[in-house]
Amino acid sequence: MCCLFGIMDNSGSLTGKQKTRLIRALAAESEVRGTDAAGIAYNSGGRLQICKGPGPARKHRFFVPGDARVVMGHTRMTTQGDAKYPQNNHPFAGKVGRLHFALAHNGVLYNDKSLRKSKKLPQTHIQTDSYVAVQLLEQQGALTPDSLSEMAETVEGSFVFTVLDHKDRLYLVKGDNPLTIWHYPRLGLYIYASTLAILHQAVNRTWLAGEPF
Repeated sequence: MCCLFGIMDNSGSLTGKQKTRLIRALAAESEVRGTDAAGIAYNSGGRLQICKGPGPARKHRFFVPGDARVVMGHTRMTTQGDAKYPQNNHPFAGKVGRLHFALAHNGVLYNDKSLRKSKKLPQTHIQTDSYVAVQLLEQQGALTPDSLSEMAETVEGSFVFTVLDHKDRLYLVKGDNPLTIWHYPRLGLYIYASTLAILHQAVNRTWLAGEPF
């Protein structure tokens, strides 16, 4: 059981300070679903940035720069792959052609080892079952709704995947695990988390508490 969370500031109405406060609130409330590691991904200065590491989210003190419009986050409860090694934690980095992306996963995949054999995927030092999703996308050589659908239909287990590319396109691929999205029309803002309770509690810690959604 892990947690996915994030924001999409489509209109650019939020300051860096507001986005940082919102992401920290979401990350802290997401600890209820995992405290082994945490990480976020966003685009800033023309590059995809991934910040992650072991330990509870609140200890990371995540910072979101003002030019980051989309932020994708993850808190982890370890099922496979020691969280003390950063490469085992989410989000994972991937690349298809010249397109860089970050992927995070909530759930457990059961056929990652068999897929690496049957699909002849490259050997990797990453021990986490989730990473096979990155490898499947890289093998297809594309990051599109079709390639994401094929990846999701190939893996077996429980999942929600979030994928952010360096062009600020965010994909949400929902299997049978929960995901809740709120839209704030006046602000042009979307926020999401794995459960409704996490969204409620996070928003109540910020200036969004009275904003209609």
